[in-house]
Amino acid sequence: MAQITVRQIPDEVHRALKAKAKQEGVSAEAKARQILTEGLFPADQPPVGKGLRALARELEVDMEGIEFPRDRSGIDGANFE
Repeated sequence: MAQITVRQIPDEVHRALKAKAKQEGVSAEAKARQILTEGLFPADQPPVGKGLRALARELEVDMEGIEFPRDRSGIDGANFE
């Protein structure tokens, strides 16, 4: 798993995080992970990559036989000259 360091968090945010973590019986680090995860991936939002299929089912769109070909053309690198 990746790691990050978040600097310059306002004191009141740090206190609130620690208080909420203590209230729930978890570490501040675990609470921060939970808050980040829930903020980035809300429960009421379809999972990333499944949104189109879920929307098509909800709208009752027949996706049978529809293909989305990938663009396999090359990518030109940046030229800084």
